[in-house]
Amino acid sequence: MKDLPQHETPAVDIAQLVAEHQLSVWRYLRSWGCSPQEAEDLTQETFLKVLEKPFEQLTDAATRGFLRTVARNLLIDRRRREGRQTNIQAVENIDQFWVASDDRKPEELLEFLADCLEGLTERARMALQMRFQDHKSRSEIADALEIGEHGAKNLMQRAKQQLRDCIEFKLKEES
Repeated sequence: MKDLPQHETPAVDIAQLVAEHQLSVWRYLRSWGCSPQEAEDLTQETFLKVLEKPFEQLTDAATRGFLRTVARNLLIDRRRREGRQTNIQAVENIDQFWVASDDRKPEELLEFLADCLEGLTERARMALQMRFQDHKSRSEIADALEIGEHGAKNLMQRAKQQLRDCIEFKLKEES
């Protein structure tokens, strides 16, 4: 291998980088509430940014963190252009979860989620399923559960907080 001057770093193998980290970046963006299509677009933009300005790969965790930062900044920029605000507390919560889960396999995290979902009431599980799997609006969920829209919103917020607390507990317990 040719010796590089000290100010240059080896080129990132973008194909390998994409193969190893594309799904993780996409899932990260989905955790921000992106639609599958928006997450796909932003994931591609993330890797294009890396092509424009390569970085030095140190560890897998550092690489995942760098890619999440690029993806997050692209998403925040997009939301600003659209006139949408970003909840700073949500940013911190999402990032804390992803940093804590860096050394976990996705299957393990999905198992945690499945276990935690079992701890929710049937009504809360139904509301979350209608929202995130069936893509129903809050008013449609409220109608199906025969509650007001604010009740549906509160039910889903409490359920998401329970899931978050449960998964965080499991992550700490397994450490």
